[in-house]
Amino acid sequence: MKYIMVTGGVMSGLGKGLTTASLGKLLQARGLKVTAIKIDPYLNMDAGTMNPFEHGEIFVTEDGGEIDLDMGHYERFLDINLTKDHNITTGQIYYEVISKERRGEYLGRTVQIIPHVVDEIKRRIRQTALKSGADVCLVEIGGTVGDMESMPFLEAARQMRLEEGPTNTLFIHVTLVPTSGPVGEQKTKPTQHSVKELRQLGISPDIIICRSATPLTTEARRKISLFCNVWENEVISAVDVKNIYELPLVLEHENLSSIVLQKLGIRPGDLDLGEWVEMVSRMENASKPVKIAIVGKYIRFTDTYLSIHEALRHAAAKNDARLEIKWINAERLERVTESSLRELSECHGIVVPGGFGPRGAEGKILAIKWARENLVPFLGLCFGFQLAVVEFARNVVGLEEANSTEINPFTPHPVIDLLPEQKGLKELGGTMRLGALEIVLEKGTKAFQIYHQERIWERHRHRYEVNPEY
Repeated sequence: MKYIMVTGGVMSGLGKGLTTASLGKLLQARGLKVTAIKIDPYLNMDAGTMNPFEHGEIFVTEDGGEIDLDMGHYERFLDINLTKDHNITTGQIYYEVISKERRGEYLGRTVQIIPHVVDEIKRRIRQTALKSGADVCLVEIGGTVGDMESMPFLEAARQMRLEEGPTNTLFIHVTLVPTSGPVGEQKTKPTQHSVKELRQLGISPDIIICRSATPLTTEARRKISLFCNVWENEVISAVDVKNIYELPLVLEHENLSSIVLQKLGIRPGDLDLGEWVEMVSRMENASKPVKIAIVGKYIRFTDTYLSIHEALRHAAAKNDARLEIKWINAERLERVTESSLRELSECHGIVVPGGFGPRGAEGKILAIKWARENLVPFLGLCFGFQLAVVEFARNVVGLEEANSTEINPFTPHPVIDLLPEQKGLKELGGTMRLGALEIVLEKGTKAFQIYHQERIWERHRHRYEVNPEY
């Protein structure tokens, strides 16, 4: 097994996840089987109970994991299904170590960060990687080098380099090269200091990937090479792109996959990015303008709906459509105005995504009613679908006070109600109906026309359902 550790410096939000996914795509294009692990250095057990404004989308795996949105990038770029084990958090590590101590597995020893916590991190990485059967395991270590929270994970990575050997481990450091002054001079000091901090922890990066607004200049590349102890060709320019699916092509232009394979002692296969290049070209050259409204309650932080956004982009590319997404605040729709209705009327389709709680619910119902009455294509997801049932019950069936018990526990017509197994639960984390479940489609429906089969599997994350009594 070959391990590639991806760290980040200077600041958070540099795109380590996209960089990791892009490198994985390049290695796949060379004929290798690739898997990926995301390490999140927070004390939460998983992302399931985290605020979407703080964390963004909670990505759901086939086996019911509620994990970091970067895992969505991994699955989309690599076209693989990952499991909940591919997301490691500090909370999981500490929970396992303390559980082992309570069971007496440490035989009375004093339990410490080193070796016990670090050993558990290494065990989890190796176990997940080997179970996948991959040739290469990419490990993205979340956070920024220098953060206290990341220290045990960086120490585990350092030890793995010693134990696995230099031809089986590779360190990639992602940094920022900002520009300053009237001529936009590229500044390399932040990268130099970030690498210095990493080397103080015993890790010397093999490759440095530099995020920048413009391609790295020869002088900036030379400075980073000199002061960070890597060859100039190992300083990779990752220039900003308009379309994230261009990133593998940008990195390959810098010969990243060849450098990685050479350092890992892997004979490179022929590079096959034909389908990827074609997909990017379709996205860039689509001719038919299509405007889709997403009516949500978390739209000021659109990462909350990342998978929906990307699914729409993929569908648009497949159908030669130039996608424009119109983000509409569901709460604002509740104050029905001419401008808010005009926003809906300008769109070719309406998506109402998932959410929790009563805030903005009536605005979503208004958008659904607009779509039904004006024959606008509509897609309701999770809470959005539940509210479509509520809207139909009220305005077509005639159950005027129909509602979900999530919004109004005392509604006389609870057309959406809590799942039986959810009643009486006291803990929130990991207790929803989660993961891929079988769905039986009725022939003659639009769903059946789309899937062309009676039984399908799709991922779930909800506590409420359409009330069988209705």
